[in-house]
Amino acid sequence: MKNQIPAQKEGGSLDTIAKVKFNSIESAKECYEMAKNRLLNISGWAEICEVPLSTFILCDKLGNQIYRPAVEGDLLKIDIPGPGPSSGDGYDWVRIEKINEEITGDISIFTLQARPTVNPVNEDSSIAHFFSEQATSTFQVKQIGNTVSAEEHGRNEVPNTDTSKFSDQVRNTLIGWTAKIGLSFPQWKSLVEGIIKT
Repeated sequence: MKNQIPAQKEGGSLDTIAKVKFNSIESAKECYEMAKNRLLNISGWAEICEVPLSTFILCDKLGNQIYRPAVEGDLLKIDIPGPGPSSGDGYDWVRIEKINEEITGDISIFTLQARPTVNPVNEDSSIAHFFSEQATSTFQVKQIGNTVSAEEHGRNEVPNTDTSKFSDQVRNTLIGWTAKIGLSFPQWKSLVEGIIKT
């Protein structure tokens, strides 16, 4: 199977994993299907997180809020605690650039990958996120035999200082560095645990 996680080249990285083991492959497959649906139901992420530090809103390419499973090309509007970037109208924005599934024997891997992007409803062409455009968040649900895992892999997490406003540069640097030292871990740990919770 192809490695779906981008190579780590610069900045910070983070790997957050939760696992559950079942008595049968059939039970593991049921959990895997449930976990895939939870991953794609981005509007429900706050409900499955025991530590909902941020709010995730699924939007179409034009920035309109939508209520359906996520597809490639959709946007996530993220409200994290504290002031948001002016380029994002107070929100951080990412685009879902990849959703795919690989199944080989008793191994199934479902991947959703997102990358910082511009705010579609603002004329500012700056990336509206505290990380720069090379950063990725790769979410995976895996079923390997009797074990199911949910994972988040952050790669190339470099603070976004290429913005038109100095206040955004300062804000992005501060949040980017707090994420680098692990303060985003509780959010992702809560999410991956919620995705596979039975």
